[in-house]
Amino acid sequence: MSINIENQLIETWEIHNRINLFLLDALKEEHLADISASKGRNVGQQFAHIHNVRLMWFKASNPDLLKNQVKFETDSPVTKKRLATELVKSSKAVILLFQSGFEKGTIKGFKPHPAAFFGYLISHESHHRGQIILALKQSGHMIDQKVQYGIWEWGTR
Repeated sequence: MSINIENQLIETWEIHNRINLFLLDALKEEHLADISASKGRNVGQQFAHIHNVRLMWFKASNPDLLKNQVKFETDSPVTKKRLATELVKSSKAVILLFQSGFEKGTIKGFKPHPAAFFGYLISHESHHRGQIILALKQSGHMIDQKVQYGIWEWGTR
């Protein structure tokens, strides 16, 4: 039996993105404006930043992947529906970037290799997921326990 690690990494990315969407779906629209005690981006802007960083990598690594992608500008309206739509689209393009990178053995503009890039993206986005949850908590809008535990249920997401 042959194990295709690249397919496993892509499946893992898909799970990771579904967890981002699971968290977003659990929020009330008005809680997108929540901000942490240390200031910075509000919850909606954190999700938009995740998407925009993906686009930044497309621009640097494979500009063709920017087709049909829409960046969240500073003054762009941020809604749950728009965030979900854009995160789904950019996630699909990330998969194409991974597939190309695994095939070529490199992601343009990133060292050392595509598997490290995979780790970088998941680490970056998970960091912001933590900031989102902290901002919600500090704003008095703690996510419910089903969601708190649900973001760790990678086998069912």
